[in-house]
Amino acid sequence: QVQLVESGGDSVQPGGSLRLSCTVRRTDDGTYCIAWLRQAPGKEREGLAAIDSDGTTTYADSVKGRFTISQDNAKNTLYLQMNNLKPDDTAMYYCAAYQSGGLCYTPLDRLSYVRTFYIWGQGTQVTVSS
Repeated sequence: QVQLVESGGDSVQPGGSLRLSCTVRRTDDGTYCIAWLRQAPGKEREGLAAIDSDGTTTYADSVKGRFTISQDNAKNTLYLQMNNLKPDDTAMYYCAAYQSGGLCYTPLDRLSYVRTFYIWGQGTQVTVSS
């Protein structure tokens, strides 16, 4: 399996930026597809961004144009660069994974179906407030 550890959450003012990190520790040779999700108070978990094996990225409409997902395979780390943050972005942010039998392919409908992901990190809190 994989173990996922998020970091980088903080409190920022509206319009500010943060970069979240997800450190991935693999314990087998399986292919795990990892994405960023969040859960705001009183709301369901929401898929935000994913990156495929060929580098294709997918974003939820709520963050498209403001958030960027990237990865550094040498560091076993997934990132989420968040710009122009809004109060509605206040949430616990998670990286989460599912195992693939082949390459990673996470289109929007799969990203949006939160039950796709069954391995979760502990989360990192992002608060956007003036």
